Amino acid sequence: MKYTAIVSLLICCCFGAVAQQQKGFVSLFDGQSLNGWKQVSGSAKYSVANNMIVGETVASSPNTFLITEKEFGDFILELDIKMEDTSSNSGIQFRSHINPEGNDGKGRVYGYQFEIDPSARKWSGGVYDEARRDWLYPLSLHPQVQNAFKINDFNHVRIECKGREIRTWLNDIAVACVADSFDASGFIALQVHSINNEKQVGKKIWWKNIRIKTGSDVTLTPLPSNMYAVNNLPNTLTDYEKKNGWKLLFDGTSTQGWRGAYKSTFPQGGWLVKNGTLTVLSSEGKESANGGDIVTIDEYSAFDLSFEFKLTPGANSGVKYFVTLSENNSGSAIGLEYQVLDDSLHPDAKLGRDGNRTMASLYDLITANKQKRFIHQPGEWNTGRVVVYPNNHVEHYLNGIKVLEYDRGSQAYKDLVAISKYKVWPNFGEAKQGHILLQDHGNEVSFRSIKIKTLQ
Repeated sequence: MKYTAIVSLLICCCFGAVAQQQKGFVSLFDGQSLNGWKQVSGSAKYSVANNMIVGETVASSPNTFLITEKEFGDFILELDIKMEDTSSNSGIQFRSHINPEGNDGKGRVYGYQFEIDPSARKWSGGVYDEARRDWLYPLSLHPQVQNAFKINDFNHVRIECKGREIRTWLNDIAVACVADSFDASGFIALQVHSINNEKQVGKKIWWKNIRIKTGSDVTLTPLPSNMYAVNNLPNTLTDYEKKNGWKLLFDGTSTQGWRGAYKSTFPQGGWLVKNGTLTVLSSEGKESANGGDIVTIDEYSAFDLSFEFKLTPGANSGVKYFVTLSENNSGSAIGLEYQVLDDSLHPDAKLGRDGNRTMASLYDLITANKQKRFIHQPGEWNTGRVVVYPNNHVEHYLNGIKVLEYDRGSQAYKDLVAISKYKVWPNFGEAKQGHILLQDHGNEVSFRSIKIKTLQ
């Protein structure tokens, strides 16, 4: 075959592939005007130049949004974005709405947001719930992709929404996966964030190649197998979670898979399954004096454990792991404990050393490093997570944020045990495997969405 024929064939193949990729997409921006869009909430500047939408920051303005006049349900949205200021952030709203009474009548946008974060935090591609629930998928859940965003260059964004699933991609790298029930449709918006100082005035953001695919053409792109998926649908597993080894430890309706600690069956009283929750009932703060602790029938060594918990005011409980039940002690069974506590009202928060008995801490050993904004108060659900890797590295998370880590069995770990209440038990917390435990500390605490994945 002649050289010119080969080149012609390659060109045809490339253009054919591009055409196939672009099939079903329609443009949301005509390259010349802001037709189909409108500005809300703030006074930042939006203009059109060189086939791009340009946003510009101004002083004394709340977050400003350029929103689509149409709303979208299931879709794949693609666009390219570049930011000039690395000290601020931006975002792309989707399935979003506006409260016209917010911001003193200027309107306040709320809903899902694809985060654009060129700062040192590097959370670009994470999913934020603007003006409502805060972070749904912070990138502490997926640190391997935190360098996907390119500074001073255009970044390719892809947002996929189908049914209750949301998937985000940045520069062709899978970033976040969320299953959620709040919004099935809404508008798309381009954000110019409010600014804090005069040096940020006049900083620009550029958006281009904004296009969308809707309807029956929407198919979710397969994800890599090592991603953690946030699932806010209680006591369920998505197809992606099932495919990648997650299993429910509580099905929302029964106590299957659990028994009382030091018992052969589930406690006859003290625990209640109702409305999709597993609740330990109050006994006026008397530890293990009612139903007692419950443990999984199965034992685990390396695992990724996720659970939701809801406290009543002043409540105390815990989720323990590597529980062997070999101590045969009175009161609560012994094990490494992810503390579940109302830090504001329960006195245990002020005991121990340097706050190592507060929520999400490794009880009496390591203090959870957490910000108040990521603590949900009694009556609200919190998401806890414990990851134990095959090499015995352990991590605690609270509402998606990693709050501590340590190496089980290391000298540093042994030194902490030696000055704790656990020093009386030889080789505390170093068993090869053990049960997962939910603690009865005498206060009403509810659990749901308890799931686990074994790690190899």
